[in-house]
Amino acid sequence: MILYYGLAVLLIMLDQLTKWLVVQNMNLGERIPLAEPYLALLSHRNKGAAWGMLEGQMWLFYIVTILVVGGIIYFFHKEAKGSKFLGISLMFLLGGAIGNFIDRLWRKEVVDFIDVLIPVINYDFPIFNVADAALTVGVILIILHVIVDEKKNKKKVA
Repeated sequence: MILYYGLAVLLIMLDQLTKWLVVQNMNLGERIPLAEPYLALLSHRNKGAAWGMLEGQMWLFYIVTILVVGGIIYFFHKEAKGSKFLGISLMFLLGGAIGNFIDRLWRKEVVDFIDVLIPVINYDFPIFNVADAALTVGVILIILHVIVDEKKNKKKVA
């Protein structure tokens, strides 16, 4: 169990370290190309949720995040005991949720800095951070867990 929570703590620390480095070393709006034009660091702040939705509604984010974190921890202890994969998936969600929650509490905004252009469709993906990436990975892993679990259950029935 400690290793699972250790993963969440590691993700939170990586998220906060990268955000601190951006805040300390980049001006707001500054862009540092990494793999031009597809990947860059771009110092950006978000006062809302994903893609800037619900900007300025911090009280709502506080309540939702506390409920989500509580739900993740409850679900982890109730459902993930027999599944390392589900446990890891939930810790990605936990780390991501807490990482952005820390920003909202201390900064009253979330520090974003990863800017990606998807060339195949010429789409400039919304700027994100390590916590956002952890949340995305967690969701993808949970979807994979559900698919695999469903296939296992179908084989048991047959």
